[in-house]
Amino acid sequence: MSVACQPCQPTTESLHRVCDEKELLEAYCQRGDSAARDELILRYLPLVYGVARRYCQRGEMLEDLVQVGCVGLIKAIDRFDLDRGVALSTYATPNIIGEIKRYCRDKGWAVKVPRGLLELNMRLEQVAGDLAGLNHRSPTIRELAEAVDATPEEVLEAIEAGRSRNSLSLDHAMRPGDGDDERLPLEAIGDEDDGFDTAEIRMILEPGFDRLSERERRILYMRFFQGLTQSQIAANIGVSQMHVSRLIRRALVKVRAEICKREGKENYRTFEELPDSLQLS
Repeated sequence: MSVACQPCQPTTESLHRVCDEKELLEAYCQRGDSAARDELILRYLPLVYGVARRYCQRGEMLEDLVQVGCVGLIKAIDRFDLDRGVALSTYATPNIIGEIKRYCRDKGWAVKVPRGLLELNMRLEQVAGDLAGLNHRSPTIRELAEAVDATPEEVLEAIEAGRSRNSLSLDHAMRPGDGDDERLPLEAIGDEDDGFDTAEIRMILEPGFDRLSERERRILYMRFFQGLTQSQIAANIGVSQMHVSRLIRRALVKVRAEICKREGKENYRTFEELPDSLQLS
């Protein structure tokens, strides 16, 4: 014996809830009651979470999508018109979806790409799934281009742009592998080369050093490259400290004079005649 199903009767709690919601909408839409607005937002948060979960598979954090969906919910409540006779959930759902889609399109990319490529990439994602189900294989570039009415080059560019949706962590391996085959992005970043700071100086000084004798070069090397004092240099080459001082000054005059000569400046003959900008301490 079959028993006919009786239609569900609304409970007192559900009727009270509908009544409360209508009163809240009237309180906010007609009288601008901010407390009623806050209560409506809290009541529809589960709807926002439900919509946000449908889009979190695209690589976006659920918490971020919920925040964006709440913006759409607030806009829907602020724009809601009681005279249309529709439920708030019916009006709020497309607003929440639209806000989340705009966020995924405009803000959910690691690299800013043109709007046209964004829209084409999203169309390709939908078309690729339809063609794969229809042909039981992955579609070719030409098939995708015909489906979206674009050129193969535009399709390839949109697919390449789609890879900019998410950025990789600096701890993510650049190449799959174990041991020595695995490299991290930080390992590929070059360090500053100190040689670049002195390369230009070496090029300027090279013509001047060509005029020096082997002894003078050795003395300047010990003084300015090895950082030895004049007394230490004197002990190394077997002369007095005063003689080392004169040799250094004489060598510097030769170097500066050759530099000035090559730059078209006056050929200074003594150390004292050199301008301050060319004198080393």
